[in-house]
Amino acid sequence: MDAELINAGEYELARTQLGANFTRILGYFREDGIKSVEEVEAALRERNSAAMVRPAHTLKGESRQFGSRALGDLSERIEMTARHCVEQRTGPEELAEEVAALRSCFTRTLEELERNNVGLGPVVTARKPVGGFGRKAAPSLTGMVRS
Repeated sequence: MDAELINAGEYELARTQLGANFTRILGYFREDGIKSVEEVEAALRERNSAAMVRPAHTLKGESRQFGSRALGDLSERIEMTARHCVEQRTGPEELAEEVAALRSCFTRTLEELERNNVGLGPVVTARKPVGGFGRKAAPSLTGMVRS
């Protein structure tokens, strides 16, 4: 495991704690991470500091869940600097270098996580629609005749 990207002890702890859910959660990390990176990049292009905060915060927490200190630290720098820019009412231009490094760091981290996921099954990327807890699907009314 690439120690620069992933802390092996934290990674193993996550695998143990998540158990059979590890692969599913890793799939969510992929989905959310791609979206977060895209949102941070778009916010920089649009010079919108406030729009960087949430996706950087999300990426920070999810990456640290898997022991990724490099991605977590980079995301935290982006989040905290973006918050400071919001408070100072300035654009996020000073974050250009960090944002430029974000996609590469995310991609390398994801590749490393998936490479070490051997034996746990394929990483699932599509979430199932959420239904009500304990509820059956509503019957279809098509074809019913009113008497």
